[in-house]
Amino acid sequence: MKLTLHTFLTLDGVMQGPGGADEDASGGFAYGGWLVPFADQDMGTIVNRWFEKADAILLGRNTYDAMFPYWSRVTDPDNAAGVKLNAQPKYVVSSTLRDPKWHDTTVLSGDVMEQVAELKKRPGDELQVHGSWALAQSLHRAGLIDEYRLLVFPIAVGRGKRLFTDDAPATGFRLTDSATTSTGAVYSALTPAPFAVGTFEVAGGKEVV
Repeated sequence: MKLTLHTFLTLDGVMQGPGGADEDASGGFAYGGWLVPFADQDMGTIVNRWFEKADAILLGRNTYDAMFPYWSRVTDPDNAAGVKLNAQPKYVVSSTLRDPKWHDTTVLSGDVMEQVAELKKRPGDELQVHGSWALAQSLHRAGLIDEYRLLVFPIAVGRGKRLFTDDAPATGFRLTDSATTSTGAVYSALTPAPFAVGTFEVAGGKEVV
């Protein structure tokens, strides 16, 4: 399976607590729910297309705890996210969770990166990570993410949990898809590429690369 990461980001790169004030207030984060004023039909279309490709879901413990009580109650057959989240196999990374209540959930512990690499070898379309800040960072560092699907919203909060931190490896990307929503969010689908640098110079009176 292809491993894809899906997350919502502020313009300054924060992915913490997009959906509600109480979603993730750790570290004193006081801006939970920053996404909600920008939610629109365009965003819904983009997210539904994500879930259409999901054959399995991979989550960090905190994201699992936030999603389970909400999405397990969504039974609308026309809700693509709810259908996939409730029906497809789910894997949650945790060293303390013993008895997950969400249907078809398996707990991963120990060498998680090795286990994820093994999951990727299974047949299917996509193994999807949604949110899951710490897990996403670890997968990024391990080079296991095949595609990054990022929705960046026109708002800055100044502090909070970020996907790309100061100690993250330098990475290039190739844009494979993009869109803009009616409220100004910018969607980018990106695949990893070699990191490269260059220099601008002047030759014959012209600027060249």
